[in-house]
Amino acid sequence: MSLEAVKRVTQAEQEAKARMGQATADARKLVADAERAGAKAVADAQAKARAESAELMAQAEQRAAAHLKEVIRETEGTCDQLRAEAQGRLEKAADLIVRKVVDA
Repeated sequence: MSLEAVKRVTQAEQEAKARMGQATADARKLVADAERAGAKAVADAQAKARAESAELMAQAEQRAAAHLKEVIRETEGTCDQLRAEAQGRLEKAADLIVRKVVDA
């Protein structure tokens, strides 16, 4: 093999090593960039989920408060009706007691 051919082979080997080193560095950078992008996507998704969860919770609390007001209103109406009925029965009961006392 001539000296020129040996130089070319040596140069080609050096260039191949340099390309391999550059390719390895590029691959590591791509992996690191992908990991950072993935971590950011996860963090963004978590933040979005927390915000949506907070919004849904606020809406549920508003609906629950409205429902509670409606239940209280209905219950107060029922209580008023029961009080009125009880008052009517009380008067009848008092009349009955008075008649039994008078008749006795």
